[in-house]
Amino acid sequence: MIRALLDRTDKFLGRGKYSIAVPVMDGPLHPNHKLDHAEHLFDATDIDNLTLIGTDIWCSSGAALLRVSADGTPEVVDTFDAPITCLAASGDGATAIGVDGGGIYIRGGAHNGRHIEKLGGNALKCATAVAFEDDHSLVITVGARDRVHAEWKRDLMAQGRTGEVWRVDLTNGTGKKLAGGLGYPYGICPSPNGLAVSEAWAHRIILIGESGQITPMLEDLPGYPARLVPDAAGGYVLAVFAPRNQLVEFVLREPEFLHAMTTQVPSDHWIAPKLMWGQGFKEPMQGAALKTMGIIKPWAPTWSYGLVVSLDDGFAPVASYHSRADGNRHGVTSVCAQGDKILVASKGAGVCVALSPNTVAEAN
Repeated sequence: MIRALLDRTDKFLGRGKYSIAVPVMDGPLHPNHKLDHAEHLFDATDIDNLTLIGTDIWCSSGAALLRVSADGTPEVVDTFDAPITCLAASGDGATAIGVDGGGIYIRGGAHNGRHIEKLGGNALKCATAVAFEDDHSLVITVGARDRVHAEWKRDLMAQGRTGEVWRVDLTNGTGKKLAGGLGYPYGICPSPNGLAVSEAWAHRIILIGESGQITPMLEDLPGYPARLVPDAAGGYVLAVFAPRNQLVEFVLREPEFLHAMTTQVPSDHWIAPKLMWGQGFKEPMQGAALKTMGIIKPWAPTWSYGLVVSLDDGFAPVASYHSRADGNRHGVTSVCAQGDKILVASKGAGVCVALSPNTVAEAN
């Protein structure tokens, strides 16, 4: 009774889960232009899933798997029937390749040819991140149980909470669910105390222990987190693929409007985050001092952004690298540590850049 009364009071006052407030970017997250000034490495349409195999950079470009040679030229290694959604490499030369709607394929190593099509009896449609714990064990994040990754925007608008984390024994293909009911887990990284997972729709990083207990490590991020990887200094690097804004937070609390928008309007024109803005005149405006229909609009929400966050070993932010609303390296879905450099995939711009030690020092 008291809980129901408090819930109604929060709804009336716009507090708690009904709040549309978005945290400001300040302190270690203070905006800058470091990502726009980072070193350009190579271009690839829809670039994602940066991974180091030996000294080579591997990544995906839509349905193509690419290897980047020393001179920076991408070479197509393999192609699949649908876009690649995740990629990881093991110490014995194996690669795990997730395909949208098609599960995960193992290439090379002791388990070459294994295809993980189901987890717990359900088809593996939306593998968003994968990591090898060792040569025989794989951990997987499933963004949504019944949607493919290409429908991530629809899952956000539906406030999906069907995400899961699994551990798979590659010797026999059996899986164990470690966590469920998550809001689109998008990145996974083994850590000394468990599995660190970025939960996009909950705007946080959680730690999953051996017994399945969930411990929040970093909450209330100002954007939607994607991949999470270790860095050379013993900390972590987090990709944030889009910013939060109050208009989207408000719309997510209006079910009738949401239903009408998602059933009557093309998804490119929804009031929702984007990987890149400026792809057509019909999409909502972004930024300030924009002139349309002869009128200067003083301000419009930011739909796309570029953000990489450096974290310490306790997952606290220590530095950040931005491509702001007027920048052109948005939609950062993947990062990778290469020695003392941080490689960054801007999927929205179709470009890979490198944050050098000098850039890192300046951001601090």
